[in-house]
Amino acid sequence: MQSIKIKGSLRESVGKKATKALRNAEKVPCVIYGKGEPVHFSADQATFKPLVYTPKIYITTIELDNGKSYEVILHDLQFHPVTDNLLHIDFYELQEGKALTLDIPVKTEGISTGVKNGGGIFFFPNRKLSITALPKNIPDYLLVNIEELDINDSFQIKDFEVENIVFNQSEDLVVCRVAAPKIEEVVEEDELEGEEGEEGEGTEGEGAEATPKEGDSTKE
Repeated sequence: MQSIKIKGSLRESVGKKATKALRNAEKVPCVIYGKGEPVHFSADQATFKPLVYTPKIYITTIELDNGKSYEVILHDLQFHPVTDNLLHIDFYELQEGKALTLDIPVKTEGISTGVKNGGGIFFFPNRKLSITALPKNIPDYLLVNIEELDINDSFQIKDFEVENIVFNQSEDLVVCRVAAPKIEEVVEEDELEGEEGEEGEGTEGEGAEATPKEGDSTKE
């Protein structure tokens, strides 16, 4: 896994007033959960951009102003519902021999046979999967080669060939699939003309008002 460093300041007060003051100063309050008591700190919003606005998974080293540092992994984010500003971040401290549960992005490579040759439609409903693994075994992403997927084929969790990872969903969960193309009914032009002719013939005769011929007379 890739790594990134973030410098922060230990928080002495964690009340609502102090939290509001941090946010007004464009800082993000954070918590590290790990071996002992939670560690509360803050850092500039801009510092978190490489960590938050990416699908990649990073091991993050938090360096605090009290001289202590922590190796952590991102656990949870909170955003403002209107401004989308970061409101809060939770981290988990990495511990040797202790597994972590987190969502890992899924990437695909290649073009499926069903799309390329059969006009199939590619669906990718599960772009992240929940896994449990030791920190050293956590991949940056899970890769799916879709070149062999034909129409009506799918790639399921059980199709992954990975070690030292436990998936937290059913092994039959479809990660991606190729569906048959939509076929619109095509009506031949001559069939349409034939139908129109039949309808035209039916307009005369039964149900049609007769027009008297020249010379005919009617009596009241």
